[in-house]
Amino acid sequence: DFLFFWGAVFLVTTTLVAFLKKENQELIPAKEETKGITDTYRLLFSIIKMPAVLTFCLLILTSKVGFSAADAVTGLKLVEEGVPKEHLALLAVPMVPLQIILPLVISKYTAGPQPLNTFYKAMPYRLLLGLEFAFLVWWAPKVKHEGGFPVYYYAVVVLSYALHQITLYSMYVAIMAFNAKVSDPLIGGTYMTLLNTVSNLGGNWPSTVALWLVDPLTVKECAGAQGHNCATAAASEV
Repeated sequence: DFLFFWGAVFLVTTTLVAFLKKENQELIPAKEETKGITDTYRLLFSIIKMPAVLTFCLLILTSKVGFSAADAVTGLKLVEEGVPKEHLALLAVPMVPLQIILPLVISKYTAGPQPLNTFYKAMPYRLLLGLEFAFLVWWAPKVKHEGGFPVYYYAVVVLSYALHQITLYSMYVAIMAFNAKVSDPLIGGTYMTLLNTVSNLGGNWPSTVALWLVDPLTVKECAGAQGHNCATAAASEV
């Protein structure tokens, strides 16, 4: 029902925009270097071959490896340890106003000549929060009781997620500000899209690898089956 309602809202609002919003015909389109899709890709290759851009792309493709497990696996492991999914979903509600306010606050610090300074400063704190997330997963079965989990455990989880959001958005806004700053205005759309795509890829591939590695790196023990191990999915099933 929730998805159906918002799907209907999106369809209605998008249709209204399409029919009711008129384009401003008086605006003169800015001169661009590219005239077609072939030119655009040729330009992209010429940009990415630049030594500074290539080095930067390599850095942002690997900069989020240290956060991949904490970002991708913590929620799943908390559910595995017995934290109800609906409770975790509710914990995301207090994060919404924080996610709205944070970019506004952080943008003040990334508007200067060196926006990546914020990125560098936030990185060690985000790495430390990864260790703290691991502690939350380890702590979950220790505090669990028949009625579920105590309120103070949820309070610590909310605080941890809030601190994580601060570091995450500090890095996100900083990298976006840097991409906007270095992009050539003449080809700004192409240039910035390339850098933002690489930045997004740098956050997604480590999370995918982390999820893939969860099963082979998880230590399992068989209860009531001497001489057997549960290292593989087939063995666990048996």
